[in-house]
Amino acid sequence: MLSRFFLYGCTGWVLEVLFTGAGAALKRDRSATATTYLWMHPIYGGTALALEHVSARLKPYPRPVRALAYTALIFGAEYATGWLLRRLLGRCPWDYSPHRWSVHGLIRLDYAPAWYLTALLFEPVRDGLLSATTRPATRHEPAEVVFVGGEQAGKEPDADALQVGVLASGFEQAPLDVSP
Repeated sequence: MLSRFFLYGCTGWVLEVLFTGAGAALKRDRSATATTYLWMHPIYGGTALALEHVSARLKPYPRPVRALAYTALIFGAEYATGWLLRRLLGRCPWDYSPHRWSVHGLIRLDYAPAWYLTALLFEPVRDGLLSATTRPATRHEPAEVVFVGGEQAGKEPDADALQVGVLASGFEQAPLDVSP
C-alpha cells in the first residue's frame, strides 16, 4: 500500500504539471510554465487510496457512474485538504478565489470535466499499479516424480536426481536410534 501511495502521489504530480503547463501554453506562455506543490503528493496519494476503497463498493455500477462518484470524492478531498492547509498554514497553497466557479477559493467547479476525465482514468491506472506492486502468488506444488528401477519414468536420470535418490535411500536404511 505504501508503494501505491508513493506512485499515486507521483502520478498526480505528473498530471498536475501537464495540466498547468498545457493551461499556461494555451494562455500563450511560451515557456508553458507548470506548477505544483509539495503538499499535493500526499493529497494525491491519499485520495487515490480512498478511491481504491470506494471503487470496490461501486463495482456493480457502470464505469461512467463510478467516475461521477470518484469526481465527487476528488472534489471533497480537494476542498477538505485545502481547508485543512488554510487552517494549519494560514493560507491554502492554491487559491481559486478570483475565479467565477470557485467555492471558498478551495475548489473550482469548472474543473469538473478535468476531474471526471481523471476519474475515468483512475481504474486503469489503479489496475496497472496493483499489478506492478503486488507479487504474484507463487505455487509450491511438488512435482510428481516417479522412479522406476532407479530412473525417473520417461526421462534419463540426471546426476542431481540420482544423488537425492541415493541420499534418501541411505536415510531409509539407516538404523533409528531412539535411546535417551
